[in-house]
Amino acid sequence: MSNIAVVPGSFDPVTLGHLDVIRRAAAIFEEVHVLVVHNPGKHAMLPIAERMNLLQKAIEEDPEIPSNVIVASWSMGLLVDYCTEVGAKVLVKGLRSQIDVAYESPMVLMNRSLAGVETVFLLPEPAHSYESSSLVRQVASLGGDVSDYVPAVVANYLNATRPK
Repeated sequence: MSNIAVVPGSFDPVTLGHLDVIRRAAAIFEEVHVLVVHNPGKHAMLPIAERMNLLQKAIEEDPEIPSNVIVASWSMGLLVDYCTEVGAKVLVKGLRSQIDVAYESPMVLMNRSLAGVETVFLLPEPAHSYESSSLVRQVASLGGDVSDYVPAVVANYLNATRPK
């Protein structure tokens, strides 16, 4: 049985809540692929290459995330195709609220039906339960300080690229 999991997300940008889920998934599974995906329903702030770069740096700078984490991207095809390609039988996703449960449930059933891929949900630490990339993008775009919600590398990047 494969002990490989995939943690998918747009990570636009990566938040401390994302890192919390990644850290805990890495403690459960032998290998964790953190997969930056293109969500056609969202307009991205950062290009995939920059999201991957910031995610990789944030993971490397977090001493609690072990070395069994691989950062990759997937922009074409189904998420379960990537899972099949790397031998993963499990998707790991963070849930913040009942809204997330309602959004994720149909995808869970479809992924199981298409490829036998199961989904495991992890609840965030309470300090991260309200964080989202969308809120971070909104606050940052209006000049707010997001350093309490994102890794330092992301906060520094957003501050450096903010229009003056």
